[in-house]
Amino acid sequence: MGNWNDVLSYSGKYLSGLGITLEVSLYALLLSLAIGVVIAIFRVTSSKLLNAFGAAYVEFFQNTPLIIQVFFFYYGSPAMGLNISGLACGTLGLAVYTGAYMGEVFRAGIQAVPKGQMEAARSSGMNYLQAMGYVILPQAVKIILPPLTNQMVNMVKNSAILSTIAVTDLMYQTYLISSDTFIVFEVFIFAALLYLTITVPLSTFANLLERRLQRSS
Repeated sequence: MGNWNDVLSYSGKYLSGLGITLEVSLYALLLSLAIGVVIAIFRVTSSKLLNAFGAAYVEFFQNTPLIIQVFFFYYGSPAMGLNISGLACGTLGLAVYTGAYMGEVFRAGIQAVPKGQMEAARSSGMNYLQAMGYVILPQAVKIILPPLTNQMVNMVKNSAILSTIAVTDLMYQTYLISSDTFIVFEVFIFAALLYLTITVPLSTFANLLERRLQRSS
């Protein structure tokens, strides 16, 4: 019990790290969604060049470790003369990595929409981007909400890797607390419970949403 009392005495550091984790996850989510939409459109367009770029992006970022991508931004930006904080580098690395998966989710949703919807939109005078934005994507989002939420959960868990570049997120604070107290098991168990406070509600929401969409369809 004494170990748990020592762990709980660091609740301020835990909450500080949790706040950074939430901040990084939110910014990375917004950026990864934007990247995902663009990549998905590239993947379904008739342009061979854009299609090839979208495919190459997905293959590269899905098949290389996230930590390498984070390190690229963190150590590569100074070499290119860019002064970017560790928080920004970590957010960018997490976003471009997750964006590859978001792109595949959006692509699946777009391809699930009947082709006649695009033809009807184009025949009404819309150009390709207008038809995609006003007709196709709104229908695709309804289809992909459950897997999209699952990707959000994965992104929150993946954010723990940002501690390797000194981003003071939940995992970084956990390492510090473990070093201060020389307690390992309880310190990391408590950190896991805090991660669960984010991921479990998201997972529950995804499951409920999936069941509701199945009933409505």
